[in-house]
Amino acid sequence: MAKPVAVILLNWNTPVHTANCILSIHRYCNKMLYDIIVADNGSTDNSLTTLKAQFPDITYLNNKENLGFAEGNNQALQYSIDKGYSYSLVINTDTLVDEDIITVLSTHLNNHPQVAAVQPAIYWLHNKTKIWNGRGGFNTLLGLNYSDKTIPGINDQSQDAKWVTGCCMLIRNAALLKSGLFNKLFFLYYEDVELSFRLRQVGYELHYLPFTKMYHEAGVSAKVERQEGFLSPVIHYYVTRNRIWFLRKYGNVICYPIYIISGLIYYSAVWFYFKLRRRNAKASFVFKGVKEGIFTSKSLIWP
Repeated sequence: MAKPVAVILLNWNTPVHTANCILSIHRYCNKMLYDIIVADNGSTDNSLTTLKAQFPDITYLNNKENLGFAEGNNQALQYSIDKGYSYSLVINTDTLVDEDIITVLSTHLNNHPQVAAVQPAIYWLHNKTKIWNGRGGFNTLLGLNYSDKTIPGINDQSQDAKWVTGCCMLIRNAALLKSGLFNKLFFLYYEDVELSFRLRQVGYELHYLPFTKMYHEAGVSAKVERQEGFLSPVIHYYVTRNRIWFLRKYGNVICYPIYIISGLIYYSAVWFYFKLRRRNAKASFVFKGVKEGIFTSKSLIWP
């Protein structure tokens, strides 16, 4: 019989971070509750060979190519559902735990059947006094997603959230059967927010647990020194395009004029900034993101 939780780690050329994450989970979490699934997104650094030598008893899925965060995780989520796990813990490889978050998160879902997904407070790894991601909210008027990074008090309880982050989200597999998995066309960024809104659309709640925590380094796979800085220019494309896609489906139609005016000002400013800094690739990707964000047919994004 399957354990209740499938812990899903999507590896892409980050074997050291993945190994450290696994070691922290093994050290602090109840091994009776979980199995670990590592899905490799076409790594080119022998990640699978390295990890299999260190952790021969966990499950590995070879995606053979970079499918993006969304579809890469979908492969493991489908495996989790097919193998009969109740819950799937999607967690980034550049994270560490120092307490049994699996017990806390799974117990919360056990006790709250109306909740589809739950996340802990996620602190910065380099500064464990500050929160990287807290309770997810959405400002409908301005079309802005935000994270409440208030440091929790001793007596803080679970809170409703508009969205939970793919950095660490424990998802009820039965809810995924109703909502569907991550939208693979989002590839990278906003796929967690989009799934969160779909989960709420089919009648579930999302919760944030400020009283349990973990730590995140943030952006390891995307941070490589390049001609135009450490952040890959293509990141600006996905963030721009996917935010516009998200607003086209989940924003309030009445607020569209505000979205359009504020978006025009913001993206023009970003484009001009990159051009002035001679970061032409980044400027080009922002323009491409805006163009595809606006003109891609919704029937293609959500068949």
